[in-house]
Amino acid sequence: MAIAGETTLAARQDENATKRWVRFLDPSERTLAVLLLMPAALLLALIIVYPVCRLVWTSFHNLSLTSGAPATFAGIENYTLMLEDPVFWETTWNTVLITLITVPGALLVGMALALMANLPFKVKWPVRLSLLIPWALPLSFAGLIFAWFFHSEYGVVNDVFRRLGFEGVIWFNSASWAFAAICLTIVWKTSSFMALIILAGLQTIPHSLYEAAEVDGAGRFRQFFEITLPLLKPSIVVALIFRTITALQTFDIPFTMTRGGPGTSTATLAMYIHQNTVDFLDLGYGSALAVVMFALSMAVTAVYLRMIRAKG
Repeated sequence: MAIAGETTLAARQDENATKRWVRFLDPSERTLAVLLLMPAALLLALIIVYPVCRLVWTSFHNLSLTSGAPATFAGIENYTLMLEDPVFWETTWNTVLITLITVPGALLVGMALALMANLPFKVKWPVRLSLLIPWALPLSFAGLIFAWFFHSEYGVVNDVFRRLGFEGVIWFNSASWAFAAICLTIVWKTSSFMALIILAGLQTIPHSLYEAAEVDGAGRFRQFFEITLPLLKPSIVVALIFRTITALQTFDIPFTMTRGGPGTSTATLAMYIHQNTVDFLDLGYGSALAVVMFALSMAVTAVYLRMIRAKG
């Protein structure tokens, strides 16, 4: 009896092992999805979740590399200091103002460029290639180019003004003119990105809709507002999400054009973070500033995603 029981137990174990092996070779859809997504999840945890958690943890410490002292837990001291820091409020306001000006500006210019690129040209590739050039240009390179364009003595903009009979403007000695030059540069640089996304959305609109609208007597403007614009809303929202997040993180163009001057009138929050972490080596306060910028970016993204979900 004992031998028979052991034989039955061994047979059951072999059967269970066979089932597990079959289940491993032919997993269910849910198991297969988990296995396939696991490497991506681990990679995201490694390059996103851990750095963000580390950033938040550092923001609650006093950690200055210039002092040579070890990190000490400070609680919300860095955040309290931030609320009393006028430079933080100024750079945050500059960042928000750049976002409010350049995002709609880039959207309008990008929409116009996309509509032009979608016209029935016989040879389309030169037109569409022209959209790629500003987008492919490095941000710092674009800032240096436009810093030369707006130069008060030998810049192209002032040269055009003088030829038209106007006085030249000393762009980077005035906070208002410097800010305007930066916003114009950012709109030029980012409008091509918006145009490419909108152009991709235009390609998905069936031409039969326009033909039916023409038969019904609808003009170009009515077709645009009743066909083109409603069907482009998903593409526009996607473009706005990416453009708004990058606008909140603006660094390269103001840094290369004005270094934040005059004073801190054109400095952005990203530039202030760079100054505290790289120049002053104050990692605790710089991390707290970075947490605020991260939270601001996530809040804007959440608003856009809620808009998409509501429209869906």
